[in-house]
Amino acid sequence: MATQVTATARARRGSSFLRIAIALQTLTIFLQAVSAGLLLTASYGETLHSVGARVMYAASMLYVLAAVLAWKPGGGSPRPVRYASGFLVLASVQVVLGIAHVPSVHLPLGVLMFGLSVLALSRR
Repeated sequence: MATQVTATARARRGSSFLRIAIALQTLTIFLQAVSAGLLLTASYGETLHSVGARVMYAASMLYVLAAVLAWKPGGGSPRPVRYASGFLVLASVQVVLGIAHVPSVHLPLGVLMFGLSVLALSRR
């Protein structure tokens, strides 16, 4: 009985950590959209967008970590791990496209990533 209660508590903790990681990722992507607008109007916009890209990538890695922790010890579904890994691939492509200055793909991919992140957040 005590083992079952401990496993349930662990699963809940892993699930809430996963929810926080997705929320953080969604917030950082939204802030990237704001800083992209500042690229056009402010001198510090490029610096802010560059720093935000690093933070967004770190948030994507945190999402993968949270998904693995919610899955392995908590005994949850491996589906969030696949979603998080796919999102990390999208974030990697996004960073490469940003560095290469390919806005025709970089911008729509950013919109797609934000939509997918909001969708993942709403499912949690």
